[in-house]
Amino acid sequence: MAISLPSSYASPLFSPESRNSISASSMLTSLSSLRLPSQIRRFGIRHERLNSPLSSRFARLTVSAKKQTFNSFDDLLKNSDKPLLVDFYATWCGPCQLMVPILNEVSETLKDKIAVVKIDTEKYPTLANKYQIEALPTFILFKDGKLWDRFEGALPANQLVERIENSLQVKQ
Repeated sequence: MAISLPSSYASPLFSPESRNSISASSMLTSLSSLRLPSQIRRFGIRHERLNSPLSSRFARLTVSAKKQTFNSFDDLLKNSDKPLLVDFYATWCGPCQLMVPILNEVSETLKDKIAVVKIDTEKYPTLANKYQIEALPTFILFKDGKLWDRFEGALPANQLVERIENSLQVKQ
């Protein structure tokens, strides 16, 4: 599934016709105000270039998600056919935002071994409390519905893949 905004909804910040100079901080503020539906979802993100003379300056973000609805997080854990890597994040967290393309890469690399789920701790504080999320990002690996491994902080893709694979092999 891809989400794209109609041109009438687009901010003048990203309009190719706009010739105003825009500070980096105002661009980040506008980007952080974009909200997606709050369902728990499996995801993938990729950047696509626009077909315009200014395409080298502007990129359209396309979010692909396998949207699934579950009655509860426990239901998600019970019905998963693969181990789940759950990313507990917040939209205001810089390292969490840094992990978005890394998690996309990890999800693609390990697509036969795990499923990746993102949970916004601001929207689901009960889950954050249940799993004692005190630092962001926090990653919890669940296998067979049970907590299997837990680690905090941003990691490069190769280290994250290695950590997940080692965890799944060692504890079997």
